[in-house]
Amino acid sequence: CSAIDACETSNGGCSAKAECRRTTPGNRVCVCDAGYTGDGIVCIGKCSQHLVYHKEGSYRNELSCRWKIILPAVCNCLKGYSGDGKRCTYINLCSQNNGGCSEFAICNDTELTERTCTCKNNYTGDGFKCRGNIFQELLRDPNTSRFYFYLETFSIRDIAGPGPFTLFVPRTDVLNSDPRVKNWIARGLMAQVLRYHMVGCASLMYNDLTTINNVTSLHGDPIHISYSQNSLVLNNKAEVILSDAVGTNGVIHVINQILVP
Repeated sequence: CSAIDACETSNGGCSAKAECRRTTPGNRVCVCDAGYTGDGIVCIGKCSQHLVYHKEGSYRNELSCRWKIILPAVCNCLKGYSGDGKRCTYINLCSQNNGGCSEFAICNDTELTERTCTCKNNYTGDGFKCRGNIFQELLRDPNTSRFYFYLETFSIRDIAGPGPFTLFVPRTDVLNSDPRVKNWIARGLMAQVLRYHMVGCASLMYNDLTTINNVTSLHGDPIHISYSQNSLVLNNKAEVILSDAVGTNGVIHVINQILVP
């Protein structure tokens, strides 16, 4: 008689990723290879701790391995991590494009696949859109950048102060096309015209303007306000077409005509 080698045929019924070890005649144990885990009949590769574990419909918040009974594990990193599944590295949400926050905001990664956006000092907003003072904001918007150019040209920096201010800005294409502008510049009147579009000591939102009849400009002359049929009109001519661009020291409204004192 001779002892039966239980490992002689088909690796003793052990997994291809296991070692078949003879014990007593006709018996054996199956031991998974290094880097694999299981009972020896089924051996799977070990995954990263930052994974989700799947097996025949079961789910645990530990590992993420998907496999068929005798196949090696397939590991996939969780959302928010990158890697080959064996090793997963956390992706910092603020590492690209400031996490989608404004360029004037601080992105803070909470390491929970989320991030927060907070406007920097001297800026206001929700973190995704942050504004400085209204003098700075004029330059950033093409609708108001021409007005900013004229303020710089004539050294008018009233609205760079603490405010609050309300600003009615003729749209850039209006300032570029109105033939009167050249005449005002030639006669030395442009600074007065520009100041007529500024109101001091108040940050008046669109809804505020619908409830009042007059405001006084920095030039000293009043601006008449009328509201009818959902339209806000200044001096019976210039309509507010864009409103409530809020800065740290006031608010900007864009109008479709130049106000003349």
